[in-house]
Amino acid sequence: MKSFVFYLLVLMLPVIVTQSVNAQNISQMNFSSINVDNLSDDQIRQFMQQVRQTGMTDNQIDQVALAKGMSPVELQKLKARIAKINVTDSTKLKAMSNTGVAGITNHRFTYGTFRDTTTSAVANMERALDALRPKIFGEELFRNANMSFEPNLNIPTPKNYQIGPDDEIAISIYGYSEANYRLPVSKEGSINIPNIGLVFVSGLSMDNASRLIKAKLSAVYSGIKTGKTSVQVSLGSIRSIKVTLMGEVTQPGTYTLPSLATVFNALYAAGGPDRNGSYRDIELIRDNKVIEKLDVYQFLMKGDQSANIRLRDQDVIRIPTYQGQVQILGQVKRPGIYQIKPEENLNDLIHYAGGFSDSAYTATIKAVQLTGKEKKVSDISSAEFASFHPKGGDKYLVSAILDRFTNRVVIDGAVYRPGQFELTQGLTLSQLIKKADGLREDAFLPRGYIVRQNPDLTSSSIQFNVADIMDGKEADIPLQKEDVVKIYSIFDLRDQYSVSIDGSIRTPGSYKYADSMTLEDLIMRAGGFTQGASPRRIEVSRRLVDTAHAGSTSAHIAEVFQENVNKNLSLHASHFSLKPFDIVVVRDLPGYETQKQVRVKGEVMYPGLYTLTHKNERISDLIKRAGGLTGLAYPQGASLKRTATIDSSGLARLKMMKFEKLQAMLVQDTSNLHELNSTVIHNDFVGIHLDKILGDPDSRNDLFLQDGDVLYVPRRLQTIKINGEVLYPVITPYQKRRKMRYYISQAGGFAADAKKNRVYVVNANGFVKSTHNFLFFKNYPPVKPGAEIFVPLKPVNRLNGQQILGITTGISGLALTVLTILNLLK
Repeated sequence: MKSFVFYLLVLMLPVIVTQSVNAQNISQMNFSSINVDNLSDDQIRQFMQQVRQTGMTDNQIDQVALAKGMSPVELQKLKARIAKINVTDSTKLKAMSNTGVAGITNHRFTYGTFRDTTTSAVANMERALDALRPKIFGEELFRNANMSFEPNLNIPTPKNYQIGPDDEIAISIYGYSEANYRLPVSKEGSINIPNIGLVFVSGLSMDNASRLIKAKLSAVYSGIKTGKTSVQVSLGSIRSIKVTLMGEVTQPGTYTLPSLATVFNALYAAGGPDRNGSYRDIELIRDNKVIEKLDVYQFLMKGDQSANIRLRDQDVIRIPTYQGQVQILGQVKRPGIYQIKPEENLNDLIHYAGGFSDSAYTATIKAVQLTGKEKKVSDISSAEFASFHPKGGDKYLVSAILDRFTNRVVIDGAVYRPGQFELTQGLTLSQLIKKADGLREDAFLPRGYIVRQNPDLTSSSIQFNVADIMDGKEADIPLQKEDVVKIYSIFDLRDQYSVSIDGSIRTPGSYKYADSMTLEDLIMRAGGFTQGASPRRIEVSRRLVDTAHAGSTSAHIAEVFQENVNKNLSLHASHFSLKPFDIVVVRDLPGYETQKQVRVKGEVMYPGLYTLTHKNERISDLIKRAGGLTGLAYPQGASLKRTATIDSSGLARLKMMKFEKLQAMLVQDTSNLHELNSTVIHNDFVGIHLDKILGDPDSRNDLFLQDGDVLYVPRRLQTIKINGEVLYPVITPYQKRRKMRYYISQAGGFAADAKKNRVYVVNANGFVKSTHNFLFFKNYPPVKPGAEIFVPLKPVNRLNGQQILGITTGISGLALTVLTILNLLK
């Protein structure tokens, strides 16, 4: 499944290397507890996000997942869930991959450089599959990178802090006498105070040590007894202690921590309990005795840190295996796995799960429990919650309330307040309509419907006359639960009436029809006439059904009216009433045209933009208006550019051009004309002979000008351009009386793939001349100044294996036939 590959790609070396080098690490990871049916879509999306930037094949992924303990059944379920999420999250997948919902077209993807070590690959696999496991309540406390349990060292020294070796005592004497000392506690547990000597402080609390130091100093500083000299004793710097974490801990071992660290600080440093560790009975062992038991749930639920005591050197924290672990799913605020003590009940479990969600069915909870032989299902009523004690391995499902109503009826359609209403005792159809603020004016009165749900959940329909029910002429209908009343509008039973207008109007288009709508009304709604619009002979076409001649070829299908209106659209004008689906066309005034402009460029006296003065203005007229030609003009090379676009008929024009290059660029699928227009560079030039036009004005060579035409009169041209399949395309000077062969030789001669019998010349004036062939002779066209010689590419005709086999078979069959005939003739 290619879409599965995209999300289950895991950052590790091939599975064979991974299993051989890290067999011990893999064996320690057990994901047999993963139940895909219990996973939410968000959990699977989290898993997909973690493995998105790695690459493996389908077989490798399956092997690694199975090696981690995932059962084949759960693996197939996971693939199906991921495929389903692919469909529902197609927009999100397109942001991940430019190939759309499918995501992958091959079985391997590479993101970045694939250089991770095997050890880091195993860690990535563990993190990825860990996203699929249901979370144990409490583990996020020690896995959350945004949460820290580092001890705060910038606080006053607690009075009950026990001093030990490597602590530093700060003594400040001020008043009549002043002195400051920072004295380290030796390994023997004493500090050496100047002028006093050794004072043993190890094992004393900070409060007791402070009183002892002041007593020793008062023997030297007499002002201490009188109060004229003060002494402040504090902790200058703290020592480090060694704490051992053992048992079911994520990273067991001995940790060096500040002496102000607590049990939570040590647990956080070690990653907390592992999958089998207890969060409820964490033991603090000091001097071979358990002095405190820490329940993480008390901190999470109540913020109680009474058991989070300060650690001492050589303390041991032991995490035993959990006593009981249960799972609660469904309509609770924190579904997941919880560790339960034997004395706790189902109410405690619901409390740990954050309580019921708003849509929870609280009357009963379904329990799946393990017996000595098999599983059993129990329904626990709310009255039993306080007395029911969960056991290890239990699963509890809190269902949602039913998606149905006990007292609902619905009314829809042509009433003022459609929607859901309460089904009160004895509610009837007419009372429900009145509750909905009555019928709208467009209500269809002859018929309405009630869709009623039968006891077997099938539906039945009840018809009624709306007007008779409301007038009391017909017996009222008592309503039942889940009845749906439908009152139709007259507009529901007919087409949406509209009229349209086009032509010389400011806002042409379709408009909603209104009764008694006139032609002038529609023109006003369309913004009025444009400049040059004719208010006369406005054409209105109307639908017509000719039932009398329906089968005849001469049957009328439309009726057309020619109408005149007042251009000012005054109220006194004659009114023509429109009917639904009328089509109005407003035409221009006879002879009205916008200005049309052409441009002349090059060697004329006054080049620039010119406005056509009459419809039959020709090229010679434009040259006269431009002041004639200059002395350097080359009329034989003049060209006329006329803008044109490729449409459905343009393909035939391209084929007639016989340009080999253009034909090679034509795509096979010509249905997309927009793509063809952007691919093929078509010729916009009209071939003209300006010298003949000026010699014989108004002749057939003297073309009529059109809007947008560009006439270009070049300076005397002196070069020839050779392009296409030649050895070195080049521009070379024009040589009088030289033929095409000469100019092709100037470009190095024909290339190997040149199609010599299709060489053509594009002259400067837009005319194209091609090579003519007679028997074995080629008649190349003449070359004039400014021309471009183009040598097309020889078409590639390659036969595939099947075609070669077919030809060979045909030849063999023909040869056999000939031999047979020859034998018969003998």
